[in-house]
Amino acid sequence: MNLLTNLLYWISTAFLIPVIVLLLFIFIRALISVGILYGTYLHRIKFTRNWDEFTNSISNKFFDSSSDTTIAGNIDFSSCIQNLIGCQWHSIHSEKIISDFELLCEKKLMLSKTFLRIGPMLGLMGTLIPMGPALVGLASGDIASMALNMQVAFSTTVIGIFIGAIGFVQMMIYQRWYSQDISNLEYLYQLSQEHSPSKSKELD
Repeated sequence: MNLLTNLLYWISTAFLIPVIVLLLFIFIRALISVGILYGTYLHRIKFTRNWDEFTNSISNKFFDSSSDTTIAGNIDFSSCIQNLIGCQWHSIHSEKIISDFELLCEKKLMLSKTFLRIGPMLGLMGTLIPMGPALVGLASGDIASMALNMQVAFSTTVIGIFIGAIGFVQMMIYQRWYSQDISNLEYLYQLSQEHSPSKSKELD
């Protein structure tokens, strides 16, 4: 029994360094993603302004020509519009293009979801692993060793929660942006159906 418990203790303790290294790596990556989020926010401000101007100037020609439809501030959205025009707003192809855009948005959310889930997990592991050596130090009267291990435990907890908080905030913001993009695409698709030749004949 002692052999098994000692084996479990050694295995769990061996995870401490990899957990700390991985936690620091994700922490740095999360900080970089904050900068990317700020840059994206500036682009979204520009895109919102251009989108309002774009919707106010939509005409029948928009749905029938392959003229430049780039909306500054959102490359993926503009590319999707060009694909929709390229397929002449055919219903089946249009639904496929919009679905692919939704999958692309979901893929972009994976990093934020990773921060949200992995950060607290690693923080919890970094908290629990040093607790064993800390209790051993307490039992043997080695207060310095116990204090060091407790410091590591609390530090990893804070960093893990911070990473999770970054992931949560980013996911909320990106989800709102992507939902708005999908809504805009569906709006354009509905307009295209109103401007389709068959629809125009019916109205005549």
